[in-house]
Amino acid sequence: MSTFSFKPTGSIFEEREALLEEWTPDELVGRDEELTQYHAALQPVIEGETPSNIFIYGKSGVGKTAATRFLLDRLERDATNIDGLDLNTIEINCDGLNTSYQTAVAIINELRDPANQISNTGYPQASVYEFLFDELNQLGGTVLIVLDEVDHIKNDSLLYKLPRARSNNDIVDTKLGVIGISNDLNFRKQLSSKVRSSLCEKEVSFSAYDATELCEVLRQREAVAFQENVLKDGVIDLCAAFGAKDSGDARQALDLLLESGDIARETNAEHVTELHVRQARERLQTDQIIKGIDNYSQHGQLVLWALTILEEQGDSPARTREIRAPYETLCEREGSDPISDRAIREYLAELETLGITSSTQINRGKSGGKYKKHKLDQPVSSVKSGLKELLGPEAEA
Repeated sequence: MSTFSFKPTGSIFEEREALLEEWTPDELVGRDEELTQYHAALQPVIEGETPSNIFIYGKSGVGKTAATRFLLDRLERDATNIDGLDLNTIEINCDGLNTSYQTAVAIINELRDPANQISNTGYPQASVYEFLFDELNQLGGTVLIVLDEVDHIKNDSLLYKLPRARSNNDIVDTKLGVIGISNDLNFRKQLSSKVRSSLCEKEVSFSAYDATELCEVLRQREAVAFQENVLKDGVIDLCAAFGAKDSGDARQALDLLLESGDIARETNAEHVTELHVRQARERLQTDQIIKGIDNYSQHGQLVLWALTILEEQGDSPARTREIRAPYETLCEREGSDPISDRAIREYLAELETLGITSSTQINRGKSGGKYKKHKLDQPVSSVKSGLKELLGPEAEA
């Protein structure tokens, strides 16, 4: 048996952390238009005026949170040079905070001393809001509350109260501004008109990165993350091209570049090449597939399992009615009642959206009608890895 020991190689990376999500660059590249709009929306703060309420939206990985931290960092720095301007910023990630109540508690506890925290239960909502406004009044000055992933808040009570707190005399001595950040492009439309008019006082939309913008982002990180001349020509362009093609997500492009460097180091290579990028993409795609399937609903997994069986038997692409027979067998095995053909088609459409399956439209004219035939769009081994909890020992077969 091999003896494993850990020794630094000193190869490939200079500062690997520069490719991680939490690393903040000195300058933000590829977002000039969005930063200009965002900067203008924040300008009232430095003028000593009441802040605007700002709503930031766009797909995941397009720089919304990074831009917020970048600008607020500079705003806080410059505010220290303005006499009489006392600025405090509070950032709350709403992932896992499903209600206005929980979010209000999180803000209160962020403002309070650790020895004076309140619990997530046991208080009337009105009392929680009273605690919150008392804390904001005591803080005074100008306060910006950032609610990242604000779309996780299922009821909009807090989103109504915070932006209107000053006009409703809930706070008197504090100038309050709220910044809501959302990945859900439809969230704004779902808000009630009274919330939308106050929370979305200023709006900044972040578009997906194109390949040129992703190249800017990656080259900025390359200069810090990698040793000199480690990346071969074409590596940055290929990572950017894959990132733009997949989603325009800078996080995915950076993950791809990071994984490429890791693979080069694992194999004791002296340089990162395009081959490493392609290997990294295959590895990351497999990981994403497994995670996506593992988090999918039981019947969605059973539909996918049925299609996988047909794929292994050489019987795909397959129509919905052909998928139904193995699906019903699997339902019986798992002790579940089968769902309708329509529900199966909806799951197949979702699986196609996730990139796990694909379909071909068949048109037989008046005699045969139109229908779709479905097949896996990922390796059987990857799909079975994602289904391993459901499959059990069969996942290893």
